[in-house]
Amino acid sequence: MIVDAHHHLWTLARGDYAWLTPVLSALYRDFNPPDLDPLLAQCGVTATVLVQAAPTEAETEFLLAVARAWPRVAAVVGWTDLDSPDAPGKIAALAQSPVLKGLRPMLQDEPDAYWLMRPQVARALTVMVELGLTLDALVRPHQLPALCNALEAHPDLRVVIDHAAKPDIAGGRFEPWAQDIRAAASRPNTWCKLSGLLTEAGSNSADPDLAPFVDHLLTCFGPRRVMWGSDWPVLNLAGDYVAWRDQSLRLTGALSAEDRAWVFGRAAAEFYGLESPT
Repeated sequence: MIVDAHHHLWTLARGDYAWLTPVLSALYRDFNPPDLDPLLAQCGVTATVLVQAAPTEAETEFLLAVARAWPRVAAVVGWTDLDSPDAPGKIAALAQSPVLKGLRPMLQDEPDAYWLMRPQVARALTVMVELGLTLDALVRPHQLPALCNALEAHPDLRVVIDHAAKPDIAGGRFEPWAQDIRAAASRPNTWCKLSGLLTEAGSNSADPDLAPFVDHLLTCFGPRRVMWGSDWPVLNLAGDYVAWRDQSLRLTGALSAEDRAWVFGRAAAEFYGLESPT
């Protein structure tokens, strides 16, 4: 079982995607299951995690509808405003859908580094723990210390750091990202996604450029808490699906077959509570 632990789909006419403008020409069109299906088949991907790309509950309902119609989607990571007084009720309603496995606030756009520590957000995170939902943490390197501090109050909350917190590979800045990601990994309920690195790499996208970052993730989290994802179609800004899969295989080539199986499927299955891989 190979799992793509992070991809998106969107329909421009929905109007949810304020960040998606014609300037991003590689992304400024609809991306639907028929666009992704051939790539999944070519790479042997049998299940995917469909992740929100707009901070609206309407988009979450759209993603859940896609999942109901497209069996490839094994999990949806949706959105609701965790800082809303009615967040607990809305979270409980979303959790009624068995394919809804987690929520993702768009923390990278939040100017308040300690947003997760707001009282209403804290109550929402407690409800997520009670309902068995996970948190996708979309953060940038400077937000990692605040993330670690906030999560100390929620030791039972399972968290995955999206795109390895978007390290500045293009600028060659390994520190303080490396130290902060190590601190995050010391929390046993925190995972990390091996995704989105090409978008942060610029011209530093060759294997030797990415290898120190990938090796550090594997050292800090271990293969059982690192999950591969494509970040498609955002990936199209810097590469393509098959090439990223192949590069990821090379970058994890020193792992044993069992450890690589964790990175490419079992870690995501365990984190999101998917059917156990065979």
